[in-house]
Amino acid sequence: MNTAHAVAVAVAFCWLGMVLAISFIEAPLKFRAPGVTLQIGLGIGRMVFRALNRVETAFAVAIIVALAVHRPSAAAIAAFAVAIAALALQLIAVRPKLTQRSDAVLAVAPGEEATGRSRVHYVYVAFELVKVIALLAGGIVLLAG
Repeated sequence: MNTAHAVAVAVAFCWLGMVLAISFIEAPLKFRAPGVTLQIGLGIGRMVFRALNRVETAFAVAIIVALAVHRPSAAAIAAFAVAIAALALQLIAVRPKLTQRSDAVLAVAPGEEATGRSRVHYVYVAFELVKVIALLAGGIVLLAG
């Protein structure tokens, strides 16, 4: 295993761990903490996911560079292409709609309730699941090769 290969494996599994920890553990749990209102949870979530997406973008660049140097199998390239495409769609198509929704909820006066629920959140979560599967598959393929 050369350095580029090792970097790609490490970055893939770090990225996977971050998505699992933040999207599937931290995000849902913060709303169950005592005293955390919807507005506070959304404010925290916006900051956390903005930071996560920046790190994910850096990880995507690192994987692209490592794969360009290492030249892995087509299966590994396909898996990471799916993960990177899912991230791009989240950033370009889904995050702006989530930001609009959270802006509307945060603009509601204290003590009042925002109306309706956003289904766009489920689209974001679906892309998170796609990334988890793709990153796991890509990392495994790299380890096996």
